[in-house]
Amino acid sequence: MSLKKAWLAVCLASLPMVAQAQSADLTSLIEAAKKEGRVDSVGMPDSWANWKDTWADLKTNYGLEHQDTDMSSAQEIAKFAAEKENATADIGDVGQSFGPIAVDKGVTQAYKPTTWNEIPEWAKDKEGHWAVAYTGAIAFIINNDTVKNAPKSWKDLTSGKYKVTLGDVGVAAQANNAVLAAAVALGGNEKNVTPALELFGELARQKRLSLSNPTLATLEKGEVEVGVLWDFNALNYRDQIDPKRFTVVIPEDGSIMAGYATIINKYAKHPNAAKLAREYIFSDAGQNNLAKGYARPIRDKVVLTEEAKARLLPAEAYKNVQPIKDQAAWDALSKKLPELMQEHVLIHQ
Repeated sequence: MSLKKAWLAVCLASLPMVAQAQSADLTSLIEAAKKEGRVDSVGMPDSWANWKDTWADLKTNYGLEHQDTDMSSAQEIAKFAAEKENATADIGDVGQSFGPIAVDKGVTQAYKPTTWNEIPEWAKDKEGHWAVAYTGAIAFIINNDTVKNAPKSWKDLTSGKYKVTLGDVGVAAQANNAVLAAAVALGGNEKNVTPALELFGELARQKRLSLSNPTLATLEKGEVEVGVLWDFNALNYRDQIDPKRFTVVIPEDGSIMAGYATIINKYAKHPNAAKLAREYIFSDAGQNNLAKGYARPIRDKVVLTEEAKARLLPAEAYKNVQPIKDQAAWDALSKKLPELMQEHVLIHQ
């Protein structure tokens, strides 16, 4: 075997879940990505969802250099559209609702990784323009030092003595999704968040509602008794501060999940490296990297290492968690949340 063929064999062997029938295509992709030599991302910093391990793996296995510029989903799409052929980014990570927006803007190109069939239909564009790699679910983080009767459900919140820190509804996407999660659990949906408004209105009447954002700093200072936030943020904060001091739970009566999707720039200077990056992100190794960053991998069949499992809540905790079913309706309603919160919640504070 020539040195070139031997090297390709090693590369293919290092990429988990590669179907034999697609080896030739992957061989060509790896060769092309290797020639490009780098992949530049937006919204995929080392500190978020453990992207640093994936970038390190792509460097070790395929020689790809990497640089990221952190920005919001909307900023990423705007950047792709503004730069066009002068692109400085190849791939981005956006909130799931921004995937179709990127397609409508005409700034994406399609690529289906070899694990495509293991990605749920709701979590991907049928043509391969975007695909959710990991999800978050709205959870409670509970300060064990100050909360004695820890809530297990949204309904439990109204009978407690602790303050509930919801976040800045209307500004923070996390807080907006917390409202939807409560609504879904209590009988509402993407078009009707009245049950959630009633819940938070009752907490406001009891003077037990905070609309400040639950952060690492406020949790560490003891300013948050029960915080409502994404599970990957809650688990990360818990472990950074003290795993014994905080408990993270998914509300038993229901919650919602939302995904983050990769988009490949239509004008990418390193398109093959970007496609190889997506291939790796959806491999067992890539999915484990995300889990080690507290993000829940999208592929149910992925085999997680013990280290990755230890970072996540057990699968049964998510039995009453559902994806957002009507994204368009939710996008429209979420714009009205500031007004709805003022009318139904803030008037009671």
